Amino acid sequence: MDVRKTVLVGHSAERMFDLIESCEHYPDFLPWCSGATVVSRDDGAVVADITVNYHGVRFEFRTRNPKRRPTWMAIYLERGPFRRFEGVWDLTPLAADGCRIDFALHYDFESTAMAKLARPVFDRITNTLVDRFVARADQVRARGEPTTADVAALVRPPQPDAAPAAPPTPPAAPPDLPMRANPDPQARATPTDTVNRSDPP
Repeated sequence: MDVRKTVLVGHSAERMFDLIESCEHYPDFLPWCSGATVVSRDDGAVVADITVNYHGVRFEFRTRNPKRRPTWMAIYLERGPFRRFEGVWDLTPLAADGCRIDFALHYDFESTAMAKLARPVFDRITNTLVDRFVARADQVRARGEPTTADVAALVRPPQPDAAPAAPPTPPAAPPDLPMRANPDPQARATPTDTVNRSDPP
């Protein structure tokens, strides 16, 4: 069975990736998932055990999922009732609050009996999987729960305040003009002064 689905959603790639990667929370919003346990997790991959229990069909499987947050996560089977089980999530950021999700999954059950019993149920699960994640993202946003970006903003160190603007430079003073001494009428003449006098003989 091959499943392919592409949707445009009004949620960031980071928000959608975190919902998809956090398999331990699948039982909270995926009605077919009755249990999910993270076996190991690091920056490069997550390994998890998933229990399917839906409409009388119950089985378990383990996947190893290499990842590159927030744009890509692959799905590879480690154990379970499948002959083939592999898929990929590709998330393309389109804006601060939007992304495109491309989901592909290829699987076949190991036995004919299991395929006859479980395939109708599992087909429905896989065909509605992307819609379930989008609905969960809508629910989280409606509750006002913090996103990854919100948390990052809370822990980001405060930026130093901008330095106050320097006061405007006052205009330059006009150049000093030479000062002229006021004549002193009482000043006595110097020998070089010319004096005109009319003395009596």
